[in-house]
Amino acid sequence: MRFDIIDLRLFLNVYKAGSITGGAALSNLTLQSASERIRGMEGELGVPLLSRSRKGVRLSDAGYSLVNHANIVLQQFDHMRSELYQYGKGLRGHINLLCNSSAQSEFLPGLLGPYLLSKPNISVSVKEMPSYDIVAAIKNQTANLGIVADSTELNGLASLPFRSDELVVFAPANGCWRDTTSTTFEEIVAAEFIGLSEGSALQEHIEDHAKKLGHRLNYRVRMTTFDAVMQVVSSGVGIAILPRQAANRYCHHHNSKIIRLSESWADRKLIICARDFTDLPGYVKEFVDFLVQYPSDP
Repeated sequence: MRFDIIDLRLFLNVYKAGSITGGAALSNLTLQSASERIRGMEGELGVPLLSRSRKGVRLSDAGYSLVNHANIVLQQFDHMRSELYQYGKGLRGHINLLCNSSAQSEFLPGLLGPYLLSKPNISVSVKEMPSYDIVAAIKNQTANLGIVADSTELNGLASLPFRSDELVVFAPANGCWRDTTSTTFEEIVAAEFIGLSEGSALQEHIEDHAKKLGHRLNYRVRMTTFDAVMQVVSSGVGIAILPRQAANRYCHHHNSKIIRLSESWADRKLIICARDFTDLPGYVKEFVDFLVQYPSDP
C-alpha cells in the first residue's frame, strides 16, 4: 500500500465535502489530479472506496474504514510535526508516559513539578490506561514507558520499583462501619459503592475482582476524581475502594475512616516498566532515575 499524506487528506476532504470536486478544492488540487489519486488508491486496494453519482459520492464500507484509519494516521502525523517543531525551538526531548489511575492522581503530580523545573528543555505527556493495556502497548512497541500495578503480568518486560499503592476501603466514620477495622472484599462486594467514572483504570480493576466473585458492583453514583468520591462517601451514602495515599490525604479532615482490605491484591505496589531500560534515550533514563530516587512523602 503506497498512500501518502496528500492521499489521506484528500480522501478525508472528499468525505467532508461529499464530492470529489469539493474535496479537490479543499485539498488545493485540480479535479483531474484528485480523481487520479482516488482511482489510484482504489486500484492499490482492489476495492471501491466511493460510490459515485450525479449528487456526489458515498463511502463504501472500505471507504468508511479508510476514513477511520486516515484520521488516526493524520492525528499522529500532526502530533509528530508539532513535537519535532518544538525541538527546533530548543526542546531536548519529549517523554510519553502511560500510567494507571493511582499513579496519575496521587504520585505523579508531586513529582512532575520538581522534575520539569529542573529540566526546562524536556516536556512530558501522561496518559491514564489500565495496567494490562499499558503492558500490551509497551510489548507491541506503541509505547516505551509505563507505570503499572505489580499484580500485572509483565510478559517479559523489565521493571523497577516505584511506590507502595495499597488499596483500602474508604467508608463513613459512623453507622455500620463504626467498629470495622478490616474486611474482605467478599464481605463488602454487595454494599452500595461510590465509584470512579467509567473508563477509570482503577475502577475496572476493582470490577474485575467483583466479577470473579460473581457480583456486579452496585453504584449509587460515579465521580471523576478521588476527592469527589471521598466527599460523597463522607456524606454517608456508600463506600469506596481507593489508594491509601488518597484516603490518608482526605480522611483526617472529614467524617470518614479507612478500613483495611485483607485481599492480597489490595496490598499492591506500583512499578515502572519498559522493554529494556538500557535502550531508552538518555533523557528518558534520567527521568526514570528521578522517579525512582525522588523521596516519597512520609
